[in-house]
Amino acid sequence: MTALARPTHGRMIGGVCAALARRFGTSAKTMRVIFLVSCLLPGPQFLLYLAMWFLLPSEDKAGRTAW
Repeated sequence: MTALARPTHGRMIGGVCAALARRFGTSAKTMRVIFLVSCLLPGPQFLLYLAMWFLLPSEDKAGRTAW
């Protein structure tokens, strides 16, 4: 598993799905479909996406941070 950071290339909106796909070893397209299907279920999926967008460091900044 790699460190959880939003990639600079291959992202569509915020790079959260691409980061999760890279972390769990799947394709970004698959992770995006999983996210879209999960939005049909009740829950805070969209709010979690926004939170991860702001909390996850970008890939170029991840090498400079402590985590």
